[in-house]
Amino acid sequence: MKQLGRMEGNGDVRPPKRKRYSINTDVEQQPHKIRGGRVEFETETLTREPSPSLSTRFQALSPLSRRHRKPQQSRDERESSRQWAFSPCNSSTSTYKDKFVVVSYNILGVENASKHPDLYYKVPPRFLEWGRRKKLIRKEINRYNASIMCLQEVDRFDDLAHLFQKDGFEGVYKARTGEASDGCAIFWKKEMFSLLHQENIEFQSFGLRNNVAQLCVLKSKQNQLESEITLQTSVSPCTQNRSVVIGNTHVLFNPNRGDIKLGQVRLFLEKAHELSQEWGSIPVIISGDLNSIPQSPMYQFLASSELDIRLHNRRHISGQVDSGSENRSFISHWRCSIRKYISRPLQYIWNEEEVRLATGIEGATRLQHHLKLCSAYLGVPGSCRTRDRCGEPLATSYHSKFMGTVDYIWHTEELVPVRVLETLPVNILRRNGGLPSKKWGSDHLALVCELAFRK
Repeated sequence: MKQLGRMEGNGDVRPPKRKRYSINTDVEQQPHKIRGGRVEFETETLTREPSPSLSTRFQALSPLSRRHRKPQQSRDERESSRQWAFSPCNSSTSTYKDKFVVVSYNILGVENASKHPDLYYKVPPRFLEWGRRKKLIRKEINRYNASIMCLQEVDRFDDLAHLFQKDGFEGVYKARTGEASDGCAIFWKKEMFSLLHQENIEFQSFGLRNNVAQLCVLKSKQNQLESEITLQTSVSPCTQNRSVVIGNTHVLFNPNRGDIKLGQVRLFLEKAHELSQEWGSIPVIISGDLNSIPQSPMYQFLASSELDIRLHNRRHISGQVDSGSENRSFISHWRCSIRKYISRPLQYIWNEEEVRLATGIEGATRLQHHLKLCSAYLGVPGSCRTRDRCGEPLATSYHSKFMGTVDYIWHTEELVPVRVLETLPVNILRRNGGLPSKKWGSDHLALVCELAFRK
């Protein structure tokens, strides 16, 4: 007979003790906003769910089930993972045949990191070692299945070319002029694109400092077989041109020289438009570290194709602020600046030299460009944890003196964004104290976008 209990000295039977099982559901939550009675949280949270039945609970915690359970990611691993955001028209974009992934990445030059230790004093020295960082960067790029890469602050091009060659890439490099040791590099997958044309811009030739820009015309190989079949069957091709202009640059940092920064971007866009026209009005992609925040006058110029420089102080063109020892972001400075512009719509005085550098024409005060540009991230809605009110990332760069967005991927209307890779929430970045980190190989986050030819 099965024993039901244990006999006490007084003859009473004590029921057997039950093992107690508990599930911890205490999770810290930080309210962010309340909209229409719905609470939105700024950080990732877990919600308390109803307790499972006793039998279900025993089954979930049994030793047998535990042996077969797959290893789970730690909380830090989950929260430091970047997620794809898809276009709301994804059902229609799935019909596009020629899609490709573009990456824009400031990889942190080795010399720049060593010359500015004050920016990385919170970063363990081993995370700054190039031998470690280049492996992380390569591993990261491969995760994105990149087709085209636009890299900035490249001062070890041979190292990168050797690594990426193993992954099927080839590329071109342009070093900055003057004493700087870094430059820009464009890589593309050989099986997907071929190089038709390449040219560089040395801004020093125009009195615009030692920064440089790259422009490449790449032809897609994805449609090559279809085109050959079309020619044999005399059927009109569904797409006539699958070439694209790729532009890559790293704009001057100095916040006080808005005239030079504008001049660099203006010249860059002019050259990109000229190439587009020369090769049959082909699409254009503009990428890089523009050292300007979203909604700054510089951003306005890119998005709207025009800018009256008299309405802006040249020291505020990029929205930057010389923070000194203070850890202030560009974003907070812009909010203060925009209130000033609204309340005091004055015309600012630019001297003749500043006007000439900014506009390229003596006496002209209005800037214009001929590219109808769209921001890739603006074209794909994302999470309020990683995007600002306008849809741009909250932060693409983070070190001890700055957290904010300065990196972009722009494209013309012939291309449509299919998906973009979200950046990291600000609170997750702050846990690290700065970048690079154990997982990320630069003080910038790569911008990644999958684009498709619209027709």
